[in-house]
Amino acid sequence: MTGHWLRLNRLFSDGKRAVIVAVDHGEFFGPTPGILDLPKAISAAEDADGILLSPGMMAHCGNVFSKRGAPLAIIRLNWSTVFCEQWEYDQARTVQVITPQQALALGADICLASLTFTTIDEMQDARNVELFTRLAAQKRECGIPLIGEFYPASVGRLSQEELHERVYVACRVLAEFGADAIKTFYTGPKFSEVTAATPVPVFALGAEKLPNPVDALRLAYDSVQAGARGVVFGRNVIQADDPALFLKALKMVVKEEGTPQEVATELGLD
Repeated sequence: MTGHWLRLNRLFSDGKRAVIVAVDHGEFFGPTPGILDLPKAISAAEDADGILLSPGMMAHCGNVFSKRGAPLAIIRLNWSTVFCEQWEYDQARTVQVITPQQALALGADICLASLTFTTIDEMQDARNVELFTRLAAQKRECGIPLIGEFYPASVGRLSQEELHERVYVACRVLAEFGADAIKTFYTGPKFSEVTAATPVPVFALGAEKLPNPVDALRLAYDSVQAGARGVVFGRNVIQADDPALFLKALKMVVKEEGTPQEVATELGLD
């Protein structure tokens, strides 16, 4: 078994689905509520299976990952304007920040890179594909798993059917390019089509902070019932009234298939 598979299998080492907490928002938005004190936020999420963060933050938070039973460190490799909603970008211009080898040297167990296509610019789409496939080749050379992330351009203007069709195609494309797992949007009742057509684990992302914790738990529950191997939640965890308690509820829903309302009631979240 190669180092690549050893690292990826650790994410599912208990034989169950995985819960990843994203705290990399500062790379796109600067100071963000919930992670103004990033070491404190990461400490509150230390019971997650993995934590997604930006490469520069390992120097400030690396001690969390040095303990026995610590979450896996997942480092983002590239930066894209697709996430910078505050500046109304719409072409998903993407650049490499670090290589998989450099992420490994920083202490990463897994790396993540985004890919956006179906923008208004065919040449930009091709550049984004070129960058992603280069990262996929580099990760194979050093034996670190790569999570591919699909986040469509102008996602807020897509109908549910348009979002589903783009996610359905993109997840298979990412797997074809060499992604070992995929992070993307839950697309509703037809999401099982996405997971069935994708030969690697699919994680549903949480996106914006939902007003009610039960709604966020329901998103996670519906995703795993449709075949997702877990979730990658950021703001719904880090901006919760009690992030550690909400993470406990999220794990009960994702890993134990507790129903959202029952879990919320048991833990006093409703």
